[in-house]
Amino acid sequence: MEPQNETVISPAQQEYIAKENLRRRQVMICRVMMLVLLLALWELCASLGIINDFIFSSPSRVITCFLNMAMDGSIFVHIGITLLETLVSFFLVIVIGLLTAILLWTGKSISEVLEPYLVMLNSLPKSALAPILIVWLGNNVKTIIVAAVSVAVFGSILTLHTGFSQMDPDKIKLIYSLGGTKKDVLTKVLLPGSYSLIISNMKVNIGLCLVGVIIGEFLAANKGLGYLIIYGSQVFKMDMVVMSIVILCIVSAILYQGITLLEKKAKR
Repeated sequence: MEPQNETVISPAQQEYIAKENLRRRQVMICRVMMLVLLLALWELCASLGIINDFIFSSPSRVITCFLNMAMDGSIFVHIGITLLETLVSFFLVIVIGLLTAILLWTGKSISEVLEPYLVMLNSLPKSALAPILIVWLGNNVKTIIVAAVSVAVFGSILTLHTGFSQMDPDKIKLIYSLGGTKKDVLTKVLLPGSYSLIISNMKVNIGLCLVGVIIGEFLAANKGLGYLIIYGSQVFKMDMVVMSIVILCIVSAILYQGITLLEKKAKR
């Protein structure tokens, strides 16, 4: 039998790995302690009357509001709708952004013509488009998804196109010198070489899509976390408003970590 190749880790490497693991644990502990301290301080100030718990709510009131809505399942419906709209808009942004960036990369003239318009649309406040979208598409889910896509897609196109344009020209010349075509450059150099850029773009877009969905739900929804925020503020149910904001923070963190896990799995 052939001897197996085993990676030998030196004592210095073992010490470095141990220090890194210790540092990561310390950072995690500090994060948890900071969160617990913040929640405890918030609850204490509300209990002592330092802050008005009707306006600022408190952790205990937020948990009570969540449990009451969880008993009839309504909160899970709102979370599910917001999550579904975010994922659909995120998928559309990735597809549209990637295909458009490739189109701009393939044709320099097309890029020069469209780039000023993309910059203008990316700079435009997307909340200004929401009332127009309601008139065009109606008060429904399509309006929310289009609003979310409009928030992220133009920046995604510009970022990807800029990254594609900065690809190593020597590698492209090598493909052409070996008889390759533009398709070969795209599949063998451009897309594989832009892997990190695409993943980083996805991390940004998942948050922007969630922001766009909430903007859409503010104006054109009767369900979802954005709707709960608007409804709660109108009827002065601040516990519902704060609870929805806290859930949004948790959802955004989970979505971001999901993209990070996808990145690690793809690297393996």
